[in-house]
Amino acid sequence: MDKNNEQNFAPREFGAVESVPASARTLSFWDMVATWIGANANNGSWYVGGVVAGTAFAGSICVTMIANPIAYIIMALIGFMGFKVGTSTMALTRASFGVRGSYLPSLLNTTQFIGWTAVNTFIAAISVSFICKEWLGMPAFGEPGGNTTMLIGIAFMSILHLLSIATGHRSVKMVERIGVFLVLFLGVWETIVVLQNVSLEAIMNWQPPADKRMPFGSAMDVMAAFSLGWVPAIAEFTRYGKTKATATIAPMIGANLALFWFAFVGIIATIGMAITTGVYDPNYSDPSTIVSKLGLGSVALLVIIITSTTANAVNLMAAGISLTNITNKISPIISLWLVTVVAAALTVVPLYLSSFLHSFILFLDYIGMVFGPIFAILIVDYYFIRKGNYDPAALAECRGKYWYSNGLNKLALTVWVIGVITFLLLHKQPLFANSIGATYPVIVLTGIIYYVASKLQAAAHVGRAAKEDANAN
Repeated sequence: MDKNNEQNFAPREFGAVESVPASARTLSFWDMVATWIGANANNGSWYVGGVVAGTAFAGSICVTMIANPIAYIIMALIGFMGFKVGTSTMALTRASFGVRGSYLPSLLNTTQFIGWTAVNTFIAAISVSFICKEWLGMPAFGEPGGNTTMLIGIAFMSILHLLSIATGHRSVKMVERIGVFLVLFLGVWETIVVLQNVSLEAIMNWQPPADKRMPFGSAMDVMAAFSLGWVPAIAEFTRYGKTKATATIAPMIGANLALFWFAFVGIIATIGMAITTGVYDPNYSDPSTIVSKLGLGSVALLVIIITSTTANAVNLMAAGISLTNITNKISPIISLWLVTVVAAALTVVPLYLSSFLHSFILFLDYIGMVFGPIFAILIVDYYFIRKGNYDPAALAECRGKYWYSNGLNKLALTVWVIGVITFLLLHKQPLFANSIGATYPVIVLTGIIYYVASKLQAAAHVGRAAKEDANAN
């Protein structure tokens, strides 16, 4: 492809399987850092910090410092794959799962990012409800009639989301550039305010009630799943990166920095409120409720709304582009708008459930269960089986090298099922629930099984070919 033709591609959004040419790679190192700060410095990071606060201060800090860097190393490995091959994360799964087999992770991915959008939108809508109460006297979330105000908040947030992804990765880049400064402002402000109200010593010495204490391994699974949830989105951005460092180092810096900070704010804010009120209830560890109870006013609530927009721009980008891996009959932009509308509808569901926290933890369990084995297979296939050699053109070919059997790599799908079942078996076992959790052990085990099975399968093929040659001679 000549230079002039490549430049013609630059203004548009690429579909999942299309390899992005060098001339269309417009994201700089600091654009990527800002993107992943904006993605992780959000309501969800704060909320998950409040959830793992059930392990007390020391336990929650250890969980945060252990679980997240591992997840973001996995993200960097897959981000590099996206940079080298130029396609989306879900298109990369075509090489290991088969062209049609990749539809499974793509469908799972679309649903999980729509789910994340709904989670962040719901928390932001709580902020909108508190603002409506302060400015207009309307009932806030949790009060009689508050559901109507929440529906207004959900509609308002959905309009912001449509604007944020209106032109694909270019509008997302602008949202993240603007939002990162407001996000950092909120982080500094909340940290100062919490520590002015409750001493750090009191927070460090606080212990949760026995009936609400979270086992360390369970907290590891929650935090690991939270951070791993971003991994399927990484190649959607690193394929637009200008350099290798943009695709690997920049996301790790942005993601780790923002996650550590905002989870820390969530931890100390939740514990601080528990000390102040005498009641620890992780159901109310969301930032909107805490900001309201601490009396920080509308400005803080408005910044929470903005952080939701920066995070959901990434979520919607990943969900929409994943959909184009399943069908190319929908353009990337239309796909982005479609998943935004679906996410808005899904956000209404928690209004009619008994516990948002329970739904949130079940959602994280789902992510760890289905995506951990997928990442293991993807990394082992690229780095150890294929030695970093994927053919971008063949990813879109029917009956090509990644077609396998009717478009399915039955070996990869079988190993994935084994990984999911293993997670279900180990997840609640005391040995794992009280120590390291099941997510990362299952990833390692799945990778080993896939590597060994692939080598045995390759050896069997060689043996059959040698036998056929001998018979022919």
